[in-house]
Amino acid sequence: MFDKVLVANRGEIAVRIFRTLRELGIGTVAVYSEADRAALHVAYADEAFLIGPPPAAESYLRIDRLVETAQRAGAGAVHPGYGFLAENAEFARAVEDAGLVWIGPPPAAIELMGSKTAARTAMQAAGVPIIPGTTDPVGSVEELLALGEEIGYPLLIKAAAGGGGKGMEEVHSPEQAQRAFETAQRQGQSYFANSDVYVEKLIVDPRHVEVQVLADAHGNVIHLGERDCTIQRRHQKLIEETPSPAVDDELRARIGGIGVEAARAAGYRSAGTIEGLLTRDGDYFFMEMNTRIQVEHTVTEVVTGLDLVREQVRIALGEPLSLMQEQVELRGHAIECRINAEDVSRGFLPAPAPVTGYREPSGPGVRVDSGVEAGREVSGAYDPMIAKLIVHGVDREHARARMLRALDEFWIEGPTTLISFHKALLSHPCFIAGETCHGLVESEEMAARAAELDVSPRPTPSNSLLLSPGGRTVERVRSVEVEGRRFDVKVLEPEPPWLELARRRRERSRGGAGGAGGRDAVVSPMQGTVLSVAVADGDEVEAGQVICIVEAMKMENEVHAHRAGAVASLSVEPGQAVSTGQVICVIGADGESEA
Repeated sequence: MFDKVLVANRGEIAVRIFRTLRELGIGTVAVYSEADRAALHVAYADEAFLIGPPPAAESYLRIDRLVETAQRAGAGAVHPGYGFLAENAEFARAVEDAGLVWIGPPPAAIELMGSKTAARTAMQAAGVPIIPGTTDPVGSVEELLALGEEIGYPLLIKAAAGGGGKGMEEVHSPEQAQRAFETAQRQGQSYFANSDVYVEKLIVDPRHVEVQVLADAHGNVIHLGERDCTIQRRHQKLIEETPSPAVDDELRARIGGIGVEAARAAGYRSAGTIEGLLTRDGDYFFMEMNTRIQVEHTVTEVVTGLDLVREQVRIALGEPLSLMQEQVELRGHAIECRINAEDVSRGFLPAPAPVTGYREPSGPGVRVDSGVEAGREVSGAYDPMIAKLIVHGVDREHARARMLRALDEFWIEGPTTLISFHKALLSHPCFIAGETCHGLVESEEMAARAAELDVSPRPTPSNSLLLSPGGRTVERVRSVEVEGRRFDVKVLEPEPPWLELARRRRERSRGGAGGAGGRDAVVSPMQGTVLSVAVADGDEVEAGQVICIVEAMKMENEVHAHRAGAVASLSVEPGQAVSTGQVICVIGADGESEA
C-alpha cells in the first residue's frame, strides 16, 4: 500500500484524481509549470512541485523530472491522468524502474495499443472487426493514392502513434492527398514524436461509440456499457452520453463483448476504452484503444455508481475488481458537455484569458469537474478545457432538460466559452431526436444560434462592464426596481480613459485601422506558435490561400489570405511565437504599391 501519489498532470483531471485519493486517505502531490503557479490543481494538492517552464516539452513531458519529483516527494505511486504522458510506455517503465507503482496499464499494453497499426494487426488476429485499411504505415503519397484507387475515397489518414483526435486528415479526392499526408505526418511528429501514418476507409456519418473496460491482474475483464461520443469538431469530442441512443441491449452485449476480447488480446490491466465506429447498418468496427482514463469517464461513473479512479487504484494495488459483469447495472442517462475556452464565432479558435467571474451550476443530478475558479487563468499553453459539466437523469430527455438548466446556471466571465454553443446544440431537433447531427456543429446555423443564446447570468450585475462593439462606449448592467419588481438594465456610458488607451494600443499592435497595416495586413487570430509558413515575400496568392499554420492550445489553425495579391513584409517563421493580432504579412492588391 502506498500512502502518497503524484499526479503527473494538471487542470481538472488532476483535481478529480486528488479527490478520490483523499477519500482513500492517500496523500496528494501536484506538479506544475511556471505557467501554472496559480492553478487550482496546485492549490488543491497536499504538496506541489515546480517542474519547468510553460512549454509542455520542458515540464509536463519531462519523464526524468517527473520521476525525480515523485522520489523527492516520497510518493509511492504515479497516476498519469490523460493526455501528456498518460499513454507513454517509456514513462510507465521509468516509474516502475524507480520502484514506484504505476496506476495504469502494463507498459507492454500501452506500447501495443500506442501503435495504431500494431493494434489493428493484433485485433484482427484476435477476431475483433477493424475498419478496412492498412495495418502497416503508409510511407508515401503514391501509396496513399494507390489505396484510394483500391478501396475508394474518402479516406482517413491517421497518425500511427496518435490519439485524442490529433494527426487525422480526411482525403476526399486525389488532389487533397499531398497536403493531407504532409499535415498528418507533421502532427504525428509534433504531438507524438512519430511521423508514421496509416490509412483507413472513412466511414461517412457513423456513430462514435466506445466501450469502457476494467481489467485486473487476476484475469477478470468486464465492460461498463458504452458511451456515445458522436458530437465532435475536428475529431475532438464535445458532448458525450451514455447509454447511446442507437444501442439496444442486444447490441450493447455484442460491442461490450468486443471490448472485453480486445482488452484480453492486449494483455490489459486497469481502466481503458475501446473506441469504435457504429455504422447505420449496425456494423461495429474497432478503431483504437485508449490506455488511460478518458475525459468522458464521468458519464459512466454516474450511471454505474462506480468511481473509476478508485478502481484504478485498487487494481494497481493488486486487488481484484470490486464487481463482476453480472453485477454491472446502468441506471438512467448521463450527458457530459466539455466547457472549453473557444470562440464559436471565430471558428472555435482558442480563447485563453483570466477568469474574472465564475459560478458553477448545482442541484439534483449535476456534477462539475473543473480546473479553474475566479481569479485564475485559462492558459494558452495547454488544452482549452475549463471544466466538464455532467448531468444524470432518469432517461435521455430528462438528462437533456437538466443539462440545459445547468448550462443556464453556469457563469464564466473572462474567456469566451462553449456554453452558448452547447445550449444551441442541445435544443436542436437533431440532438433531441438522438441523431448524429452530421455537419451541424461547424455550420453557420449553429454559430448564429449560439450568438443569440450568448447571454450569461450575472450574479453581481452592478459590477459587470462590457465593451460595446464599437469600442467607444461601455455597457454597465445595473439593477433597478419598478413598482416592487426588480429589473436588470444596460446603461451605455462613455469609454473610460484606461479602456480607450488599451484599445488604441491594440489597434497599433495590429497595424492601425487602415493602410498597409490594417486593410492589407494578415494577422494572427490567436496567441500560439507558427508550425509552418506556406508563402514567401513576393508570392502571388489567391483569397483563401493558406499563409501559415499556427498551433494554439493543442490545435492547428490555418491563417488564410483575405484577398488576392502579392505577399510582402512576411515577418514569421516556423517555431516563432506570435500573439493575437500580430501582423504576419501584408498583401498588396493588384496595381497597389506596398506603401
